Amino acid sequence: MKNEIRTEFLGVELSSPLVLPAGVLDISFSSMNQVSAVGAGLVTTKSLTIESRKGHDGPVVAEVEGGMLNAMGLCNPGIDAGLEELKLLKTAAEADVEGPGNCPVNVSIFATDVNGFSDLAERVNNSEADFLELNLSCPNVMDEFGVPLAASEKTVAEIITAVKSVCVKPVIAKLSPNVTSLTRIAGAAAEAGADALCMINTLGPGLEIDIEAGRPVLSNISGGLSGPCVKPVALRLVYECRKSGLSLPIIGMGGITTGEDAVQMLMAGADLVGVGTAVYYRGPGVFGLINEELLSFLKRKGLESITDINRII
Repeated sequence: MKNEIRTEFLGVELSSPLVLPAGVLDISFSSMNQVSAVGAGLVTTKSLTIESRKGHDGPVVAEVEGGMLNAMGLCNPGIDAGLEELKLLKTAAEADVEGPGNCPVNVSIFATDVNGFSDLAERVNNSEADFLELNLSCPNVMDEFGVPLAASEKTVAEIITAVKSVCVKPVIAKLSPNVTSLTRIAGAAAEAGADALCMINTLGPGLEIDIEAGRPVLSNISGGLSGPCVKPVALRLVYECRKSGLSLPIIGMGGITTGEDAVQMLMAGADLVGVGTAVYYRGPGVFGLINEELLSFLKRKGLESITDINRII
């Protein structure tokens, strides 16, 4: 029997169902190439904005019980510089430089309104990107930009409709768990024409206090919560969206650190699995470890591919 972790996503073949989410590593060629070489099937860039952003001052990460808080503040080099780094990655892949480096790339973008997203999407059209991800759900820039766009069904639909009218790349909407009904938001995204969904972004924001210094640990005061502690919430939300009748492909993420976690997310209804905070805990090699654990599960259960896992529950 053939046991296979290779899969297909929106018509593109991936060597693994594992995805590097946006914001985990910087957007440099070397970082993206590194994770593709150790087992990621799809790499997502940092969320790119029209102009470069410095982000929040440090500290921007705080370890907490069961996970971590982060408030990066959307630091990125800007859309033009980001797409240049992507060109380096694809050029290296063609030359087979420094490892595989040839896994598909998902370019994440962030803007504050419909026109901003449309402008960014048009710039991505002529790039080497395989997919375009709309960051509608960043929880740690609310002081600057207000409530995440993903909190409104109407806003989500308007942005996706506008982007789809100008973008030739498959469009993925990254949604927030910090809403009244993620199922309704996901449905609105699907109706507006999204090709796939990514869920969940971080929970919160949350707060951690340094009692000796008498101040919040993060310079931004609060930040998004990620890590193993959010996995049960992520599983439930993916499961509920899938059971609601949603048929779009889903990239499920939130607290995935082991092969068992990845299997749970696939069983909940995800097509691909994001691995983010675990990179901090276990290093980039975590992708290869989880791939091995996934393959071991397939063999143990007599399953041929990861798509068989989706049909278990």
